[in-house]
Amino acid sequence: MNSNKFLVLISVFILFSCSKPAKEEKITLEGAVFGTTYKIVYLNTSINYQKSIDSLFLLMNTSLSTYIPSSDISRINSGDTTVVVDDLFLEVFKKSKRIHKETNGYFDPTVGNLVNAWGFGPKNEKRNLTATEIQELMQFVGLDFVKIVDRQVFKKETKIYLDFNSIAKGFGIDVVARFLTSKKITNYLVEIGGEIRAKGTKNDNIPWLIKIVDPTNEGLLQKYKSINLSNKSMATSGNYRKYRFTENGQKFVHTINPITGQALESNLLSASVIANLDCADVDAYATAFMAMGLKKSKKFLQEHPLIDGVLLFIDDDGRLKEYSTINN
Repeated sequence: MNSNKFLVLISVFILFSCSKPAKEEKITLEGAVFGTTYKIVYLNTSINYQKSIDSLFLLMNTSLSTYIPSSDISRINSGDTTVVVDDLFLEVFKKSKRIHKETNGYFDPTVGNLVNAWGFGPKNEKRNLTATEIQELMQFVGLDFVKIVDRQVFKKETKIYLDFNSIAKGFGIDVVARFLTSKKITNYLVEIGGEIRAKGTKNDNIPWLIKIVDPTNEGLLQKYKSINLSNKSMATSGNYRKYRFTENGQKFVHTINPITGQALESNLLSASVIANLDCADVDAYATAFMAMGLKKSKKFLQEHPLIDGVLLFIDDDGRLKEYSTINN
């Protein structure tokens, strides 16, 4: 099967109504952060909060970015035991612990050594690991081996490498959303790298709607569902952007299975998770689904009715299929 033929991207289209003139003031902020782009739209005020939001992004990076050598998480990963973590780090850690348990270990921020070794982290090693090398690195995988006491991180093994990048975009959205809420803004949409959290409505009480589109059929916008994201969060994970081929044509993907240590592609191409939860939560669930694969992801959704999902996969005949818990 030609993998490029079935390459699927999740494109998020924010549908703005142009049938009526805007009756409320609207601010739109756009830029780059966390290695991707962001768009923030909020209503009911003429105040531009760009500087405040930039400061929040800086705090996030200073605490949690593995790409900044002086960040708290980078210092912890390098063995600095004097780091006293801030509230941002503490919240992400506690949330990760909970979701790690809920997903039976398929969401695991300690998989960082394997991410690096497979060539998808800041160290950019790009090695083709042997079974023995994977087993050696798996000694340092397991969030149960890490704890925080009095805001200091203790690791069972010093080589354990923490990496919250699979939850950071969603958490960054939550931080911005909380800031806007603190300013009494009740209608907004925050998007970073395709992950979204929305509250209230657009102008004229129109809900925040998105479409999930198969880019091989971008002209057929009705192929996938319109989703009302008002007062919900949505995150999508997939192996369609970050992957590499070896010289013999074997494909490795950036979603590392924390149970096996492997970087192999499954028939699950992408997972979108939608829920009335923090965006960090749905971001983590989407990441876990890609490691779980189709069968386990479907079972998880069936057992957690408050979480909706759209799973795109390739069936045994090589056809693109969808599994969705969303009712139109």
